[in-house]
Amino acid sequence: MTTETVLSNARIVLADEIVDGSVVIRDGLIADVSPGNAASGEDFGGDYLIPGLVELHTDHLEGHYAPRPKVRWNPLAAVLAHDAQVATSGITTVFDALRVGLDEDSDITAGDMRHLADAIEDGVRKDRLRADHFLHLRCEVSADDCLEGFALFDGDERVRLVSLMDHAPGQRQFVNLENYASYYQGKLKLSDEAFNRFCEKRMGESARNSSRHRVALSQACRSRGIVLASHDDATTEHVDEAIEQGIVVAEFPTTLEAASASKRAGMGVLMGAPNVVRGGSHSGNVSARELAERGCLDILSSDYIPFSLIQSAFFLGEVVDQISLPQAVAMVSKNPAAATGLDDRGEIAIGKRADLVRVRVDEHIPVVRSVWREGRRVA
Repeated sequence: MTTETVLSNARIVLADEIVDGSVVIRDGLIADVSPGNAASGEDFGGDYLIPGLVELHTDHLEGHYAPRPKVRWNPLAAVLAHDAQVATSGITTVFDALRVGLDEDSDITAGDMRHLADAIEDGVRKDRLRADHFLHLRCEVSADDCLEGFALFDGDERVRLVSLMDHAPGQRQFVNLENYASYYQGKLKLSDEAFNRFCEKRMGESARNSSRHRVALSQACRSRGIVLASHDDATTEHVDEAIEQGIVVAEFPTTLEAASASKRAGMGVLMGAPNVVRGGSHSGNVSARELAERGCLDILSSDYIPFSLIQSAFFLGEVVDQISLPQAVAMVSKNPAAATGLDDRGEIAIGKRADLVRVRVDEHIPVVRSVWREGRRVA
């Protein structure tokens, strides 16, 4: 039985323009986009209609599962809470980031990551979730158990994205040891002596593991058709290595040099939406706004605040002269979808999935009023 929904009197954000008009949804797909108001349907009253957002890198789920040290929430309940928050932030497709490669000081285990993945699988299978969920494995290549953790996801077809990262002192995001000390010494409450031992251990692990794990993981992902991302590249040498390994997405490059080289190499350059909203990186790295102004930004990710994704898109469209609202919206919808091979979504066009978000801007903040996934109202 055919089902049809009409959305009228909307400011429709298309790939390259904004049109006042109406959209017809039929059987989960966009059937028509027309200027002018339809005679019937849901009256938007001039609110924006944008594509459902596509989130490639969110660390948000883990906080629901392990909200306090040694506290574990029911994994299905954690997934449901996470899913509700991302959906009501306008995110209709989400790549849930799970850690692979942990050290003995971690409060979470590889088994915990697999439990969360199983809960996501269960939620999808039983149609409990509002957003469309895939898995993103954040592989800490310096960790001794990285390959063992990765093996827990053998055959898991929901894994669509893998990022290669090394957070050891002196590497990439923390090439500046003062920044590393500022972040980790206070977080772990270590004395200077204990912190020096901690750094020596981490640097030893990186020297021992990083190169071989990068090669092994990149080979495994290419054979399985999994999209590869490189995390926190800082130099052209890092980018050259990424090219050799078949990297498609440059996640959070820390310098203009690395971002520019990644862009020239045809990678999708991804930066954090909180970086855009705050005006800079919390780690002291390159500003996402600067990359946008220089034409070196393709994709935004909410990282640790789901709502920052839609907030950053409207913010960029308003304050950066070189970025129109349609271009900014593409950074949180069409571009991340294309980078991960999801060509059926990410823009308002006939034949695409009816993943849509109704938005009203109030005092420069976007207010999500309604969300549809495949034509079904989910928020």
